[in-house]
Amino acid sequence: MSSTVAREDPSWLGIEEEASPFTGKKTTKAATTDIRRWSSVVNATLVVLIMTMPPLLLLLGGGLAAPTVWIKSTVASIGSSQREPKKDVLLGGLLVPGFDEHSCASRYQAAYYHKDMARRPSPHLIKRLREQEALQRRCGPGTEPYARASRRLKSGQTDAAADEIDGCRYLVLISYRGLGNRMLAMASAFLYAMLTDRVLLVDRGYGDTLTSLFCEPFPNATWALPHDFPLENFKDLGEDAPESYGNVAVNRSGSVTGLRFVYLHLDHAASQANRLVYCDDHRQFLHRLQWAVLRTDQYMAPGLFFNLAYRDELDRLFPSKDSVFHILSRYLLHPTNDIWGMVTRYYDAYLRNADERVGIQIRVFENRDTPFQQVLDQILACTSQEHLLPAVVGAAGGVSPPAFKAGAAGGARSVAVLVTGLSSWYADSIREMYWKSATVTGEAVRVHQPSHEEHQHYFHGEHDMKALAEIYLLSLTDKIVASGWSTFGYAGYGLAGHTPYLLFRPMNYSEPAPNPPCTRAMSMEPCSHGAPGFECTRKEINRNIDTGVLLPHVRPCEDMSWGLKLTEPVVEKKV
Repeated sequence: MSSTVAREDPSWLGIEEEASPFTGKKTTKAATTDIRRWSSVVNATLVVLIMTMPPLLLLLGGGLAAPTVWIKSTVASIGSSQREPKKDVLLGGLLVPGFDEHSCASRYQAAYYHKDMARRPSPHLIKRLREQEALQRRCGPGTEPYARASRRLKSGQTDAAADEIDGCRYLVLISYRGLGNRMLAMASAFLYAMLTDRVLLVDRGYGDTLTSLFCEPFPNATWALPHDFPLENFKDLGEDAPESYGNVAVNRSGSVTGLRFVYLHLDHAASQANRLVYCDDHRQFLHRLQWAVLRTDQYMAPGLFFNLAYRDELDRLFPSKDSVFHILSRYLLHPTNDIWGMVTRYYDAYLRNADERVGIQIRVFENRDTPFQQVLDQILACTSQEHLLPAVVGAAGGVSPPAFKAGAAGGARSVAVLVTGLSSWYADSIREMYWKSATVTGEAVRVHQPSHEEHQHYFHGEHDMKALAEIYLLSLTDKIVASGWSTFGYAGYGLAGHTPYLLFRPMNYSEPAPNPPCTRAMSMEPCSHGAPGFECTRKEINRNIDTGVLLPHVRPCEDMSWGLKLTEPVVEKKV
């Protein structure tokens, strides 16, 4: 962690002592006076003690790497009288205390970087999260029930219903595609596991990327699928597998005789037969199978709202329908210390002191090494149309100097623009525009891009680490412009809790930029690219209907006409 972070976010022991969610204790005025009286003495004593420790450590033969980090962190926090206002690091009960803060700094520190949550978790959601955590502890890897379930899966035993075996059922999520896809899949698979009372186990991915990217979300339990998972070649399962839900529901009339598990194929391009799982009330045949294996690369949540068996529970979990991913991602997806360090160092160096932070996420769906002028034109047209960035003074002579606009620090008001994308050309072009010309408002615009990998790589450790850091940095901005169809953008603005400005995807990059260039999204929710196209009460899979009109809070996406997203129902005003 950088020294800047240590100064502004003091040691977590100090924050824990101050924050009532951890201890519930209040410091009296008299006690505060005593603390202040002794602070200078204690600080001086600690400095002397710390400075004498390195020789002692050398004499003892211990390694200096870890103690040195601890010493730097401690010294940085000593004498810091300027503390940020107390934050609800537990996010209204969404998170629980008791985790080792040093093993996953982002879990409790993120509250000091993010804006307050756009929606608060409901009491029922908090209750169900605690129940899910208990289930993960009771039935997860390392327990006797998990060991028995694994032996049954390996041996092929199918002679008892899952309810009769320790009361433990499992949902295994296959990891594939890009990081944005995987984040949406993990959040919605977790929701499905809660609705069906299953333990969530996430495939670690190639190169064990899960554990290098994300902290464990459950106290004293794991969500990582063990390396010795007994089901061979499960990552190769496809729609035509005998165990696929579509095959069991359509061709076997729901018979699961002889099956060790059921395979849920919910890729964005899945057949309508396999999408029947959205309508399964878990009483037909799913409950009789202890193991379910899920493949999805998209956001499943909108489709779950069509299921009558889940609707009441979902209403209690999420009274505000436009915040499902926002709340679940803040609970579930905490970056590891290496990535969190990248986030905080970059934020403190380039974004923290700006009066306003604007995020621009760029995704070009065409494999070409040279950038597209049309994409740049579209971005600039959007930021101009929505008044997100100041215009520049024209090149014509005789233009008077811009009026001075003061910022919070007394100088010119500053706008930090964070650009994320594979190409550096777009950020360079925007930076050059503001370098060559003054803004008409007198504001200072600084453009930053953490990385530009040029090409997307799947399950490449360093590439994924940079991608996750940039998704989190995007979530720390004040306003976000995001590319339509992009799961990277969905994850960034959903995590932030911002309603973004969506850039319409050009169907042909050789044509002029779309007009209008963008639109304000109806909600902060991601778009589901593979929701069901039939009504659950009829299950007419051979007849596609517009499911975006069946529920008031599930609507067609702005950026993808056949996609669906959750939003708050539109209330028509009476005249």
